[in-house]
Amino acid sequence: MATQRSRRVTLPGADELFFRPSDTAAAEPAPPAPPNPPAEPPAARDGRADEAPAPAEPAPPRPRKRSKRAPQPSGRQRHDEKITVYISAPELLALEQTRLTLRAEHGLTADRGRIVREAVAVLLADFEEHGESSMLVQRLLADTESD
Repeated sequence: MATQRSRRVTLPGADELFFRPSDTAAAEPAPPAPPNPPAEPPAARDGRADEAPAPAEPAPPRPRKRSKRAPQPSGRQRHDEKITVYISAPELLALEQTRLTLRAEHGLTADRGRIVREAVAVLLADFEEHGESSMLVQRLLADTESD
């Protein structure tokens, strides 16, 4: 009797099917990578046996590290880090209404995560610039005084 093979088909996951890159250049399909060329024999290098082979592409420039700066919101892209934030039903409703208002009145499409990332970036920038008089400190102080 022949061995049984699985009849399951391997399909891409939802992340791969529905992910859209944020910049338009990445939205176009990338040209296929050329196959790895065979290694040159040492004699074919014209006496360059001591030189290290040059990389195929230069490394992308590293972003400069900004000290004590609030990060820019990342926009619509795949993220490696995740946090869970619990919010009340009225807060969720307000967030969803804001999303719909952005779309209806301003022509901006943004998911709830993007709106939250933008809000966090604005709040952190305000804290960095104003310190103790920032909106974050004032609101947190008001919350602790009311408890």
